[in-house]
Amino acid sequence: MNHVLVVLACLVAWSTQAQPAAPRPPNIILVLADDLGWTDAAFAGSRFYETPNLDALAASGMRFTSFYVSQSGPPTRASLLTGNYAPRTGVYAVETLAPGDESARRMIPPKCRTSLRPGSPTLASVLKAAGYATGIVGQWQLGTEPDAHPARFGFDETVLTSDKYVGFQVTPAAEVPAGTYLTDFLTDRAVDFVGRHKDHPFFLYLSYLAVRAPLDAKPALVARFEKKAPAAGHRDAAYAALIASLDESVGRILARIQELQLTGQTVVIFASDNGGVGGYPETDNSGRRIGVTDNAPLRGGQGMLYEGGIRVPFLVRWPGVTQPGSRTAQPAIHVDLLPTLCEIAAVRPPSSPTLDGISLVPVLRDSTATLGRDALFWHFPGYLEAYGRPGWRTTPVGVIRAGNFKLLEFLEDGRLELYNLVEDVSEKNNLVRSLPDKAHELQSKLAAWRKAIDASMPEPKSHPSPQPSQPSPPAPKPRP
Repeated sequence: MNHVLVVLACLVAWSTQAQPAAPRPPNIILVLADDLGWTDAAFAGSRFYETPNLDALAASGMRFTSFYVSQSGPPTRASLLTGNYAPRTGVYAVETLAPGDESARRMIPPKCRTSLRPGSPTLASVLKAAGYATGIVGQWQLGTEPDAHPARFGFDETVLTSDKYVGFQVTPAAEVPAGTYLTDFLTDRAVDFVGRHKDHPFFLYLSYLAVRAPLDAKPALVARFEKKAPAAGHRDAAYAALIASLDESVGRILARIQELQLTGQTVVIFASDNGGVGGYPETDNSGRRIGVTDNAPLRGGQGMLYEGGIRVPFLVRWPGVTQPGSRTAQPAIHVDLLPTLCEIAAVRPPSSPTLDGISLVPVLRDSTATLGRDALFWHFPGYLEAYGRPGWRTTPVGVIRAGNFKLLEFLEDGRLELYNLVEDVSEKNNLVRSLPDKAHELQSKLAAWRKAIDASMPEPKSHPSPQPSQPSPPAPKPRP
């Protein structure tokens, strides 16, 4: 009898040892630049900006050429963390939807939240519950109150910094040597986080101030780009230097991953929170269009709902899954990040509130795959002031992209603009008159979506101002 028990014990021990260990979920690093335009990298065609490390990331992973976000930072950040469009988060702008001269606004915008709703599930909280170490380094932009702190939304470790490149503040307080450059400081902290958590899965949200104003770049880099000839609207040496510092930091992160032998088990994602600051209709005293960069061939820029304001760089490297050097034109958007990363981590996404995004994993596995999604949506029920002159970058507007077509509905006067983005990425040719049925179809879908999502709407004034509605900037000439 004892012999039988010994044999059974050995069999149990053998069967336990024979079972393969569950694969470790991949680490995830999400790098978010601020105000980096769709063409502001060499891999995207710039002949002035220098981005060798981002180019290498693109060459080793997948590039999405039709990836979208909101027109400004806070709504993008709220959406990528929650998987929800702005009408669900209530975050539409930095502070208010009613800036500037009240008499110039023809509608009364709704209130705008500046933080996530308490208790909102986020990418960080979902991954934390699954055993990930979670950290944010850099900008938060979603409130400074105690209830709005990232720790309330799933981040174990937080290093938050103010919006200055030199002489910045750090929360929690830390001693920073005089002259420390913010981009380098954030990268130091990110490298430290990766090293300390190398033995178990981690999620790092690395949110740079770069390349947002103020354009306080390293003097040596500025001097280097001052010697370089402008190319196709890219000309600002300080802006180029900010991009170079950002690129160098991405290189340091990638090098640290490789040094720790984590490359094969780390997903790296790079994106921007909105389009580049450029493409506006106004000009400065020298006759140059205002803005530090040029988003051509895209129209418009940061703060606008034309392509230059909402289409951004997006790179994903998932070793063993994404094909090196691959690219896809499949439209995708910020709300897709949460369901995508949940699937990558083999974690069930939150079921409430309803997710607006869908997983991009089928496309990451096969760049020719399609997602079967009906449309992408935007809702902006307020105003953003223009640069350099009175007026607005945008007035209240709703947007839908379905297939190749994009419709903008300006809510002050009901004006419609319809573009075929595959044939006309610069949004030059308004097709409303030539394709009225398509315009009506998309307008109806947009209205139905707003109703379904309970989008807050601006209200008409009882005595509308005679001010002109949303200015339409001239479409740029395609870059050679």
